Amino acid sequence: MQDNDIRDQLGMDRNNLYREETFSDQQVGTIQRLTPVTADGQDDSQRSVRYVGQTQVMSPAGALPISFELEVDSLAEAVDGFADAAQQAVEETIEKIKKLQRDAQSSIMVPGNDSGGGQFGGMGGPGGKIQL
Repeated sequence: MQDNDIRDQLGMDRNNLYREETFSDQQVGTIQRLTPVTADGQDDSQRSVRYVGQTQVMSPAGALPISFELEVDSLAEAVDGFADAAQQAVEETIEKIKKLQRDAQSSIMVPGNDSGGGQFGGMGGPGGKIQL
């Protein structure tokens, strides 16, 4: 029974297939053109071609991959709009990272920061209860 669940989760959506083409300047990044196709591999004119930009920026932790949708109608427009879209994606990624860092810092429990904790950071008091 569990094998069928896995098979269902791994099944491809035959109504959402794309042919991928990759274009690169071999310096800054790549643009993927995703052309919708039918299950028999023919172009699907009922759906729009999509363009996705990819680049990476260096961070203290190493290379950080950035991927972003390009809202354009042609490869030429994707190339022309790449820098602006990449900059926006980098800024959004930095904001997300900062938010994750703030959330992580605010979730750290520091003994003694709550009321009622004893003078030893919440580890004292009657009964010797440890408070986290």
